[in-house]
Amino acid sequence: MDRLGNIRKLKEANEAWDIVVIGGGASGLGVALDALSRGLSVLLLEGSDFAKGTSSRSTKLVHGGVRYLAQGDVFLVWEALRERGRILRNAPHLASVQPFLIPIYSYWDKLKYTIGLKVYDWMSGRLSLGDSYYISKQEVKRRLPTVMQEGLLGGVVYHDGAFDDARLALSVAQTCDDLGGNVLNYAKVTSLLKSGDGRINGVRVKDVLGKESYEVHARMVVNATGVFADKILKLDEPDAPKMIRPSQGVHLVLPLEFLGSEDALMIPQTSDGRVLFAVPWLGKLVVGTTDTLRKKAKLEPEALSREIDFILQTAGLYLLKKPTRKDVLAVFAGLRPLAAPKEGNAKTKEISRNHKVIVSSSGLVTLTGGKWTTFRKMGEDTVDCFSGLTGKSVRKSASWKERIHGFGPVLLEGHWKQYGADATELLQMIKDEPGYAKVLHKDYPYTVGEVVWAVRKEMAMKLEDMLARRMRILFLDAKAACDMAPLVAEVMAGELKQGEEWIMSELEAFKKTANKYMI
Repeated sequence: MDRLGNIRKLKEANEAWDIVVIGGGASGLGVALDALSRGLSVLLLEGSDFAKGTSSRSTKLVHGGVRYLAQGDVFLVWEALRERGRILRNAPHLASVQPFLIPIYSYWDKLKYTIGLKVYDWMSGRLSLGDSYYISKQEVKRRLPTVMQEGLLGGVVYHDGAFDDARLALSVAQTCDDLGGNVLNYAKVTSLLKSGDGRINGVRVKDVLGKESYEVHARMVVNATGVFADKILKLDEPDAPKMIRPSQGVHLVLPLEFLGSEDALMIPQTSDGRVLFAVPWLGKLVVGTTDTLRKKAKLEPEALSREIDFILQTAGLYLLKKPTRKDVLAVFAGLRPLAAPKEGNAKTKEISRNHKVIVSSSGLVTLTGGKWTTFRKMGEDTVDCFSGLTGKSVRKSASWKERIHGFGPVLLEGHWKQYGADATELLQMIKDEPGYAKVLHKDYPYTVGEVVWAVRKEMAMKLEDMLARRMRILFLDAKAACDMAPLVAEVMAGELKQGEEWIMSELEAFKKTANKYMI
């Protein structure tokens, strides 16, 4: 992806785009991917970096949602299980099968989860990732040696998917670019354009880095900005009521030794009626999550002290070695774009995760809700509005079979796997330039060459883009990210033709952000 080249294409475009998508997270990328699979022209505009918000802060699961099945939301689970299988099939470099183990401490739980997960398996159909089954107490101890053993009867094993959310978002953006779409980060929509009869026919967008503004026209404009959807709705109708109530989910990252296994742990019933996951991820352990209603959407939300304590205490009930604050390598918070509850005391765990597509009287299409796993289907349902809005016929969706950028027959081991088929070219580049092989931190495998690659090929424009989303180090080990920052900033400055002032500014901004990932 070439950002300057895409800005140039934006300037030189003579015709209206079929679809302009506002938002470069999972939702917006799903819309762009589906539209391009149908032969439509697409411009995607992201005001910050791809997946900067909620879409890089998930529990790292591609799943149907066991707890939604328990709540009786069968259609949501069925749809998510189908989409789960498609993600694993189309992006094997970024998503893989993850075995989960539920420790069983009562005979009722044994019956409930054994039967419930058989239903989960059955609903997966041809896209099943493996059968669930009951295991003995001894087998639980062997597979999860750190799990609390007092009162343990056995366990149920089932299978879901795990993935790297920000890297998948980036790879979908690259796929859209490969398909002829125009995708831009740091391109902020400042106003909506309307025709004489009040119909939306484009947007005004500001290049946040280049400081220029542009007017672009479109047959359909999609608001896919997640928790920030209300801001775009107010550009359309200043008096529009609030549609979104952000719900915060917090995750802690611990050394993997706290679990002592490559199996994930699922705690099916926490004190607040939710599910707690402990998932192996990139050599660490992600533990979460919480569900706390917040009044205001923030691009960089912060974990509340009580949320951190809740996760530590709940995990401590099930792990022999109880984690404490000093064990936490990183903490990250994300905001879910839930539909605003009609009653002020509505519990977030009871609000449906189903997505909705809403069309305003002026023709603005807004996509809200949903979850990462169903991002493609959310896009398909949104693009289905195109013909009705424009009168222009459009072919059926083909995004379900679209291979994600990096898909290839041979995947390398270790962290090189995330590059998929691009790894061969990247490693050749590092081989040709010996200085690129320098490791950025003694405890992690990332190299100088990967920084160069991310600037040249992956639209990394800021230090945080690199350390938080191209490399996931800020989410894995916030202190290590700070240690790496000066060298990474220097390499980026060389590629971006920036000077010492840019380096100092980026280091200062990154330090402020990184402090929110430490406790």
